[in-house]
Amino acid sequence: MHAKRDGREHSGDANTGKRHMKRIDYPYQIGPDGRTSLAGEDKHIRDLIELVLFTAPGERVNRPSFGSGLLQLVFAGQDDGLAHATQTLVQGALQQLLGELIEVQAVQVASQDAKLNVTVQYLVRRSQRQETAQFGREV
Repeated sequence: MHAKRDGREHSGDANTGKRHMKRIDYPYQIGPDGRTSLAGEDKHIRDLIELVLFTAPGERVNRPSFGSGLLQLVFAGQDDGLAHATQTLVQGALQQLLGELIEVQAVQVASQDAKLNVTVQYLVRRSQRQETAQFGREV
């Protein structure tokens, strides 16, 4: 339920009066109850990180700067300078797009054969909890 009070939008359950933010699970799926699957806060943040990592800038309509450009850099060759530039680019994109939710502490990007592996260490601002997430993608 969404209600506007004092010009602000609130989301909550009309029966309990509790306010909560709905976080749609990624990838999109229908739950056993026939409704859109929702994710908890930790999974939602991890999903957002994955979306930023593997979305190319310009890919999203009305959000041309969303994404990291990571997949384009995989084919640029491999040397220490490019590896450092890739990590800096990815860390900057995550901090810019998700900075209200997380503080990015480290990013490691490795390409092995046809697989791209990314490890992101971050602090969840709301809970002040340290997290590490690993992502892999065939390229």
